Amino acid sequence: MSTPGYAVRVAEEPADLEACFAVRKEVFVGEQGVPEDLEYDAYDAGAVHVLAVREDGVPLGTGRLLTGAAAVAQTGADPSVGCLGRLAVAAPARGLGVGAALVRAVEDAARARGLAAMDLHAQTHALGFYTRLGYEPYGPEYLEVGIPHQGMRRSL
Repeated sequence: MSTPGYAVRVAEEPADLEACFAVRKEVFVGEQGVPEDLEYDAYDAGAVHVLAVREDGVPLGTGRLLTGAAAVAQTGADPSVGCLGRLAVAAPARGLGVGAALVRAVEDAARARGLAAMDLHAQTHALGFYTRLGYEPYGPEYLEVGIPHQGMRRSL
């Protein structure tokens, strides 16, 4: 997927994965204070990672899709539901549509795998963002790594 000024792609090359992890470290560990040992988990190895990059190759954002047993473990839903997570956009790229493009890329990857819906754990300050993209909240608010979150779902 390409938009003016940046492109979003599935991160298949080692350098792309490193860029995904670097953005996550910048946003979650650096800005939000998530302990690094909690930011990276065993699910990363089997996840589909997407990466937004500027035309000059600078990484702007990332997200990941969990499927199968990994998604079930994260969401408690059945295997037809994927789990969108670790969505992070570098500060200079916020407000440019990068986050929405990443969400749509993860959804496209989920559809390509035959998934019927997408679940996510939204930080509560981002509820409006996900609602605008068609996600609906469910269940009670909860803390994850000390940050308030809300479960959300969207049919694909």
